[in-house]
Amino acid sequence: MSRTSPAPGAGHRRVLSRRALLGRVAAVGGAVGVAALPLSHFLSQAYADANNPIPARVRDALRSAQDRTRRVLAGSRSHNGWEMETVADDGGTVYTRPVPGTPLKGVAVRMGDVETVLVHLVRRFHYEVDPLRRGDVVGWHDPAALARSGPESNLASGTAVRIRPGFYPRGVRGGFFPQQEVVIRDILAELDGVVRWGGDDRTPDESLFSVDVRPGDKRLVRVAARIRGWQLEPGAGAGSAVNVLSGGRRKAARALERRQRSLV
Repeated sequence: MSRTSPAPGAGHRRVLSRRALLGRVAAVGGAVGVAALPLSHFLSQAYADANNPIPARVRDALRSAQDRTRRVLAGSRSHNGWEMETVADDGGTVYTRPVPGTPLKGVAVRMGDVETVLVHLVRRFHYEVDPLRRGDVVGWHDPAALARSGPESNLASGTAVRIRPGFYPRGVRGGFFPQQEVVIRDILAELDGVVRWGGDDRTPDESLFSVDVRPGDKRLVRVAARIRGWQLEPGAGAGSAVNVLSGGRRKAARALERRQRSLV
């Protein structure tokens, strides 16, 4: 019984397959080797001249990012766990952001979800607690001017604001009328506790409002998304009619007050 002869070129195809396989193995090995090299190796001029694994524009961008990090970051975290920054409006994550509906020129806070939450708080304060004037709210502070171990260090990470610090000096309680404090408690509860009021600290600081969750906390993301949704819905969000004395809202506000005060 005769055996079927292999189709013409079959042996050649097997040789090509081996070559292709060896080529792929070599490529993967090379990629792994490159990935294992430290960043400084890629940035060294000698390596770049001899091998040039990445374009010059990419190396320049990496150097620029490293320089910006060294210039912007303070090298430590604020009381609430966020990176402190040494500058604002200059290449970092902290920029002066608008506060719609108020006479404020803006407030320097961390952009993104933190900005959304803190700006909402300031707007509700303006509409429901006491009208604000230009200069009444301050955000970012240079970390060198702050006590880094305390809540005020949150200002240096762009995750806190002071509202009328001259009116509510640190260490003094009772700066707000009872009805004003009811509104403040309602605002904090509306934000699901992702912001803490300095008036609840052991050493009161009633002008200070800080983000009270760590970076990456999903509660902050969720609350910020809800606020953005209100901005697209007529009659919702800051400036809309709110009954802060309704049963459900007061219950939530009191529960949050007890919880946050217990953490002191």
